[in-house]
Amino acid sequence: MEIVVCVKQVPDTTEVKIDPETNTLIRQGVPSIVNPFDKNALEAALQLKSQYGGKVTVLSMGPLQTKEALKECLAMGADEAVLMSDRAFGGADTLATSHTLAAGIKKMGKVDIILCGKQAIDGDTAQVGPEIAEHLDIAQVTYVAKITQVDGDVIRVEREHEEGYEVIDAQMPVLLTVVKSINEPRSATVKGMMKANRKEIPVWSAADVDIQASVIGLKGSPTQVRRIFTPEQRVQGELIEADTPREAAGILAKRLVDAKII
Repeated sequence: MEIVVCVKQVPDTTEVKIDPETNTLIRQGVPSIVNPFDKNALEAALQLKSQYGGKVTVLSMGPLQTKEALKECLAMGADEAVLMSDRAFGGADTLATSHTLAAGIKKMGKVDIILCGKQAIDGDTAQVGPEIAEHLDIAQVTYVAKITQVDGDVIRVEREHEEGYEVIDAQMPVLLTVVKSINEPRSATVKGMMKANRKEIPVWSAADVDIQASVIGLKGSPTQVRRIFTPEQRVQGELIEADTPREAAGILAKRLVDAKII
């Protein structure tokens, strides 16, 4: 079984800051992590490999520093990793990103299952996975909370939604996006980290895949971000000091009346 897991390196959201002059994210000195939902996707892939055999390949698009995220995935147990990195890929929105990743998957040849996290924590669009499936013209199931079984070329999953779960059979090749509740990702082992550090990660440029320049990077991105900003901090509330709760309540009521709130 050939399994591909699409991962993204994202800024640690607890550390993100915005430049007030340029309205852009300040990435210098900001720690990066593997998108948490993508770790769930990788864990699901590793469990499938353990149960049914096969190979797990991790794929990502980004700058060369993304190799660190891919090495973490290798240390967790992935067999291979590929990075798609090229200045031509820069500035891509979800549509251009999905075109690029789909081209990378096509280059790999036969793939049975593609796994993605349900969304990235920096964009929260949940669009890239389904778009990849559309470009590849394969079946897709989103918000997968459980992979029940694989029987021949049919995979059975449970899809999570607001009112419960749907049990769905899908023909492979198929793309699945997974939710956090599907599993608890394993930690990288020391042996895995040593192996990952010795592993050579190939880097594919736009010239290495069959893709048109018009559908990648800024040229292939119909989404344009006009402005990004940090909301102004709200004024802190006032603590009413009084000798008794009744007196404090009276002061509060008077102020609300004076402000014509009540």
